[in-house]
Amino acid sequence: MMTELPLEQVRTLLAVVDEGTFDAAAAALHVTPSAVSQRVKALEQRTGRVLLQRTKPVRPTESGAVLVRYARQLARLERDAWGELGLSGAGEPTRVSVAVNADSLATWFLPALTRVAGLCFELHREDEDHTAALLREGLVMAAVTTAADPVPGCTVRPLGRMRYLPVGTPEFTAAHLGGRPLPEALSEAPVVVFDRKDDFQDAFVRRLGRGAAGPLRHLVPTSEGFLDAVAAGLGWGMVPEVQAGPLLAEDRLALLAAEEWMDVTLYWQQWKLDSPALAAFAEAVTATAAEALRR
Repeated sequence: MMTELPLEQVRTLLAVVDEGTFDAAAAALHVTPSAVSQRVKALEQRTGRVLLQRTKPVRPTESGAVLVRYARQLARLERDAWGELGLSGAGEPTRVSVAVNADSLATWFLPALTRVAGLCFELHREDEDHTAALLREGLVMAAVTTAADPVPGCTVRPLGRMRYLPVGTPEFTAAHLGGRPLPEALSEAPVVVFDRKDDFQDAFVRRLGRGAAGPLRHLVPTSEGFLDAVAAGLGWGMVPEVQAGPLLAEDRLALLAAEEWMDVTLYWQQWKLDSPALAAFAEAVTATAAEALRR
């Protein structure tokens, strides 16, 4: 039998997740911590599921993430409705939260933000293979992702392909490749990786027939810093074509293999909401991607 989800309880759950603790949520809602605890417990009893991991900070369980996403969607629709009625607060911005990978953020994504007026953007930087998880948890309302299958409650559309080139400085290439077979050389040469989750360089070497990139790894967790590290000769790396192009033209970087690259297909996923703000932003992102990415 279906049961109603009291808005007060759902909004309290969202406040606990956003604020991180029951006490902080109580302060944000101007109620007592006891009232917050009672509302969350009542919602858990109503749904028959544990909704929160009582950690510091508090995190939603898988069931809790469903209700957190629901609460954010309700808040988005409520703000849109007030706006259409002309009753939104003076100067109150329309906030759009988006998960986006570092390379898109450093190359093509930011111009999309300038195409839409009147929005306040909250960007969450995450690896493109993991941005869909933020969408699933209800932490963002849209994401640039490699996931082609839509997250429950979301729509998906292709954006295009980002091409990555294997590059190093001419000096690095001469020192570490030196006429050796590329798979063998790259399995031993120093390499630059984004972070410990970055498997991209390893995937390229595996495609060439070896197990992984070399054991000497420099972790550089920003897109711009990654490029600078490769250009400084610390190691080789897979660099977005648009970033590598100017340095290749200036002979500051060299291709490790003329006919080898890797393409990553990116998708735009967003909530299934009749939200003018979200729809306008989606069109801006799609148009910008069409200009910057390979089809």
